[in-house]
Amino acid sequence: MPRSLNRAAAALVVSSTLLLSTAACGSDTTQSLTTGSAASPSSPSPSGTFEQQKLAKTRFVANAGLAAGATYQWIVKPYRAGKFKKGADGRTFALVKAGLAGAFTYNRLKAAVNNAKGDPLLSKAVAPLSAGIDSLKDLGTKLRKGEIDAADVGGLEGVINGIKEAGKSAGAEVVDKVPSASQLSGG
Repeated sequence: MPRSLNRAAAALVVSSTLLLSTAACGSDTTQSLTTGSAASPSSPSPSGTFEQQKLAKTRFVANAGLAAGATYQWIVKPYRAGKFKKGADGRTFALVKAGLAGAFTYNRLKAAVNNAKGDPLLSKAVAPLSAGIDSLKDLGTKLRKGEIDAADVGGLEGVINGIKEAGKSAGAEVVDKVPSASQLSGG
């Protein structure tokens, strides 16, 4: 009898573990951070619980940090180094990376704004920046074609700095995080 009891207990542990890991796989938290899923059916509302609001801030910080990191690493830094000028060594490669970074930045900023909607204070702080973010829609294409100038770079830096300030004022400080090449290319 003790042997069958041990087997039953082991079967219970294994089935419980499988059940819990399957339920955890259904969570959309990681998916929304890596694939850009802006909202899910269980997205927190501004009147959500403290945990939902904390999760909204966490997602906001992650998405805004990735946007800021991509902007600085692959757009601002190469622009200041003269990599986008005609005749510059590695110009084509720099422009392609900048184009990917521009599209990635726009996508992450839109996701960050959607995440901010889950926290009342953060949503109020970020709301005025929506128009600036919308103006970046064609940034990736413009960068790939090499049609970027100081005003474009300055505008992009202004939007990123605005997002950082909005986050800081709402208690969600944004820190630059350079995305991996697979994140940048959409993989």
